[in-house]
Amino acid sequence: MLVLLGFAMIAVFMVLIMTKKLTPVLALIIVPTVFGLFAGAGLGIGDMVMDSMKSMTSTAALLMFAIIYFGLMIDVGLFDPLVRFILRKLGNDPAKVVLGTALLAAAVSLDGDGSTTFILTTAAMLPIYLRLKMSPVVLTCVAGLANGTMNIVPWGGPTARAASALKIDVNEVFVPMIPSLAAGLAVVLVFAWVLGLQERNRLRATQPEIWGVPDTAEGFDGGTPAGGTGTSRGGSGRGGSGRGPAPVPATGGPAVGGSGVAVLERTEDLVDASDTAMADTALDPNRKTLRPKLQWFNLALTVAVMGMLIADLVPLPYVFMVGSAIALLVNFPHVKDQAAQIVAHAPSIVAVVSMVMAAAVLTGVLKGTGMVEAMSAWLVQIIPSSMGPLMAVITGLLSIPMTFFMSNDAFYFGVLPVLSETAAHYGISGAEMARASITGQPFHMQSPLVPAILLLVSLAKVDLGDHHKKVLWRAAVVSLVMLGIGILTGAIGIG
Repeated sequence: MLVLLGFAMIAVFMVLIMTKKLTPVLALIIVPTVFGLFAGAGLGIGDMVMDSMKSMTSTAALLMFAIIYFGLMIDVGLFDPLVRFILRKLGNDPAKVVLGTALLAAAVSLDGDGSTTFILTTAAMLPIYLRLKMSPVVLTCVAGLANGTMNIVPWGGPTARAASALKIDVNEVFVPMIPSLAAGLAVVLVFAWVLGLQERNRLRATQPEIWGVPDTAEGFDGGTPAGGTGTSRGGSGRGGSGRGPAPVPATGGPAVGGSGVAVLERTEDLVDASDTAMADTALDPNRKTLRPKLQWFNLALTVAVMGMLIADLVPLPYVFMVGSAIALLVNFPHVKDQAAQIVAHAPSIVAVVSMVMAAAVLTGVLKGTGMVEAMSAWLVQIIPSSMGPLMAVITGLLSIPMTFFMSNDAFYFGVLPVLSETAAHYGISGAEMARASITGQPFHMQSPLVPAILLLVSLAKVDLGDHHKKVLWRAAVVSLVMLGIGILTGAIGIG
């Protein structure tokens, strides 16, 4: 009964948020409460949730003050030069922007912290997406895939958990999985490029006055967008001696070059003070919160904060508390301005902290009612003995859904040792089992039980259900590719 209730609860939760019948916060509270009562929790369900919530408070504090800190750094202009640099390298072609998002998220993910990755990636890329009228869901999808793939680095958490649970060296787990990691990243980049091409085509179809109209010759009309001034098809256009500079629309939108890709002659066109299209984005060049004279101080403070994150000398929530306090005090010495800055980021804080607290209801019910243990035991029992030699492969397949529905701690310390002990009877080593178990991480990172993904969708103002629709099947493909490459290279053996 607990197994059925557990799987049914997860299924109902996913259906409700993906069909937008309930917001994630309400679904995280109502669905587990109903199923917990059916499971016989009674009045004890309150204690289950409170016990779970205690473990969430530090995470909520970390996310709260991280949002304040990085939101403040965006306001004062710390990331403006980074965005301009990215624009110089990528231009304003949606395909290149999405590919750049994947590369940036993968690079930042080397620090092993998903929250930091999503904050920095969103800070750098979201203004560009909004400026080009691209879908932020594409940003969350690509960033989530890149970070989930990189989550198997030894200092990322899952690999260390798997090694600790099976009492083996962490390098013995990770090093043979490097080809799988490379293959996974390659698939992520392919997905990013395809999504970018889809965005380019969508913008062509929905905004032909800005992005151009398809034709049979080269895909786009190279003429003047609506509201712009420039050359027509004759003269220096297609029929002439060459193409002149791409016209810049009066609306401030991107112009269309002869190749069919929207281009601007100067990067400054995206961030020029006269570009009113930037007025509602984080890169508004006229925003009152800019502090150009404090650029180097803010950079030094951010480097110090990131250094403390990597060194892990003091609890991370406290690092961001102190960092936020110093940043507010120096950049906004007046009390009214400090209060205004905190209020300005309140919507993002409420959105992510409320989801973290609501997630405590789901995790509390799953653990308190015994659903997690029952689901794990049932999955282990249904594996027939004839499939024993395939235990590593089975573990890799199970890691995809199981790490989505339960925490990494529950899977690696509760389920993996049981599976590994069974696999040992068929000559499959603990290292192979550990390697197989981490291939589900790209899928795991999309779980609503992962605070970092809640932070990502909150910062990008994306509905979690919309994110799941776009990312889940792609994450499953990345996980399966990593598992397949692990088998082909011998890192994941068959007994």
